[in-house]
Amino acid sequence: MPVYFQNNFQRAFGTWPLKDKVLVDALKCAIDTGYRAIDTAQMYQNEAETGQCIKESGIPRNEFLITTKVMPANFDDSLFMPSVEQSLKELMLDTIDVLLLHWPPGDGNIGPSLKLLNKAIDEGLTKNIGISNYTADMMRQALQITNYPLVTNQVEFHPLLNQDILLAASQETGIPLASYCSVARGEVFKHDIFNQLGTTHNKSAGQIVLRWIMQQEVSVNTMSTNPSNIRANYNIDDFSLNTAEMNSISELTSHNYRIVNKSIVPWAPEWD
Repeated sequence: MPVYFQNNFQRAFGTWPLKDKVLVDALKCAIDTGYRAIDTAQMYQNEAETGQCIKESGIPRNEFLITTKVMPANFDDSLFMPSVEQSLKELMLDTIDVLLLHWPPGDGNIGPSLKLLNKAIDEGLTKNIGISNYTADMMRQALQITNYPLVTNQVEFHPLLNQDILLAASQETGIPLASYCSVARGEVFKHDIFNQLGTTHNKSAGQIVLRWIMQQEVSVNTMSTNPSNIRANYNIDDFSLNTAEMNSISELTSHNYRIVNKSIVPWAPEWD
């Protein structure tokens, strides 16, 4: 079973763009709610606060699944391992549970950074490795390069974006997908179907969206600073959408509304 689908790890609390007290308050609420998968990154500049919250929670370390990501600026041979060691120091961990490459390198040559990621396992800095923002072709290439399983490809995934190509690549390669921008930064709520299905299932529109993602065997990352939303985003495992409901939502993917594009992230690859 993929690591993100063990126990309750398929629902992760994302920490971008939170910092300082706002992050601490939200993350404490998330942990109290039951979240044990926590997602951060070097780019987020909040690993220290994240680590402090985890330490102060009093919950045994082995109950958490902590994910962080190496930023492309640290893909150089001389920078990669020191940056991971710094992440460990800030997170106050002996080892990272899941270490991701945050983006593919700008030149598209994924081999060198993947080999460094493998080395992080060899040196005991992380238990598992994965990728983020990789295209389907990059997923296939990565499978031929890595010495260890890639436990996820974290990508933008929500009902307004068609990711059928990535889903097919996930099935082909065995690299599971994980979502970010799971509710399209609120854009999904402009569509009545989520409220309608929420009424049917006695759930919120957001819970319907997240359930749609999970039923495609894609793990979910969500972020909120609102305690009621934090709790609602977690409580999505006590109902199911039927095939007709899933298909009705999937029709919205034809909008192909993408949030993370080259206008926001100039080094983004050419998306599928």
